Amino acid sequence: MVFKRRDKRPIYQIVFDFFWPKGGWTRAFYYVRHRLRRLPGTPEFIARGIWAGVFTTFTPFYGMHFVVAALVSRVINGNLLAALLGTFFGNPLTYLPIGVISLKTGHFLLGTQFDEGAHRSLVGKFAHAGLDLWRNVGALFTDRDADWTALRLFWNEVFFPYLVGGILPGIIAGTVAYYISVPVIRAYQKRRTAKIQKKMAALRERARQQAALRAEEENGRG
Repeated sequence: MVFKRRDKRPIYQIVFDFFWPKGGWTRAFYYVRHRLRRLPGTPEFIARGIWAGVFTTFTPFYGMHFVVAALVSRVINGNLLAALLGTFFGNPLTYLPIGVISLKTGHFLLGTQFDEGAHRSLVGKFAHAGLDLWRNVGALFTDRDADWTALRLFWNEVFFPYLVGGILPGIIAGTVAYYISVPVIRAYQKRRTAKIQKKMAALRERARQQAALRAEEENGRG
């Protein structure tokens, strides 16, 4: 295949690269910041997109954050590309604290609790819910009865509390990102505009000098 990797990475290398890319998260951070600064639009327009992206990382819709961020950005009239870049706030280094904060907040607001009994860890609830879903899909084509116990448990103890609990911290984190982004983007845009104006002025001055030189040469020949 044309786009197939030439070097086959072992499983442990794939996992390691997911949590720590070759360029490091510092390089990724500077790349995102560079892209955000060069986006067109007012600082407020771009920052609203960032708000949407950061807020989305506190939702449990993993694998669909780009879609959710785009929808939220559309609702609040933010920059779409800024929203997509803002989702990088959620990464393997931040997903754990985001998940813990959202789950604990959700259970607190709902007055419920996370059952940590035997075989009922967070990973176990994900695994059993996935197994239930797989078996129930198979039940559509066999005479086996569908069992929604694990999925119901996952909804009640993980997904719904996460969904409710992520709203408040998501709003707080998004708002902090908004108010940090606006002055930074405005300062960069002013500095960039000043550089462009300076460059244009230098080009005009150079053109004026060349025109004056040609005029002197023509007068000398005359």
